[in-house]
Amino acid sequence: MSSISFKKHRVWGVIAALAVMPFSGHAAMESVTPGKLTYGTAATFMPFEFVKEGKLSGFDIDLITALSKELKLEPVAMPMEFKGLIPALQGKRIDIINSAMYVNPTRAAQVDFVPYLKIGSRVVVRKGNPEKITGRDLSLCGKNIAVTLGGIEESQARVDNQNCLNAKKAAINVMTFPAATDSAVAVAQGRADAEFLSTPGTVALFSEKPGVFEPAGDEFEADTHIAFAVRKGDSETKAQLEKGLQSLVKNGIYQQLIEKWNFPDSVALF
Repeated sequence: MSSISFKKHRVWGVIAALAVMPFSGHAAMESVTPGKLTYGTAATFMPFEFVKEGKLSGFDIDLITALSKELKLEPVAMPMEFKGLIPALQGKRIDIINSAMYVNPTRAAQVDFVPYLKIGSRVVVRKGNPEKITGRDLSLCGKNIAVTLGGIEESQARVDNQNCLNAKKAAINVMTFPAATDSAVAVAQGRADAEFLSTPGTVALFSEKPGVFEPAGDEFEADTHIAFAVRKGDSETKAQLEKGLQSLVKNGIYQQLIEKWNFPDSVALF
């Protein structure tokens, strides 16, 4: 056999060996930037993602950091307004959305979801409840309700407004703000009568601002899922995120993060 023929046989032998060799760990994931997991986040939703002392913080930030380690990728945050997250994902400027995104049919038509928590919401009012709001009911009619622009809270408030109109009551003035923190300020200052806020967000707000707010009525829509979002049809990224989450559940990190952020045990999906 000539030296050239020997080299050809050797090369094909190596290729054949690689073809049957099992891959260890997670399969490679196609990323916007190789070796990195670029995620979009609207860091205005305490305690999930927010800025503290100039740095991103929150449950979602801790979770994506741990998840990226499992996937052997470097997490890279791309902060933006919430309303820009899905367009950024569809435009391939980010790999995933990591921003406590509530799962709903409208969004599910645009992206694929990887749920990781289930949470409810509360009606939050000023301490003393001057408007005597009794919860998510007709006591909201004629009131100013603060919500996050584009969030599920806005959808909920607009449904409630229609319920008021159907009951021949005064309309709700739905006040939209860029962030939940802005909604809280509006309530504290008396510009809004109430705010719709996630249950974990309510716990964080009451801890951060003791004596300023109180809940009105019971938790509602307590089985709402929040999830990572990937591009529609991106089954590879979806599978890798799901596999990484399974690892975090198995090694206990998932539960540790729930406890770290003082979430009720009821939020756990796994």
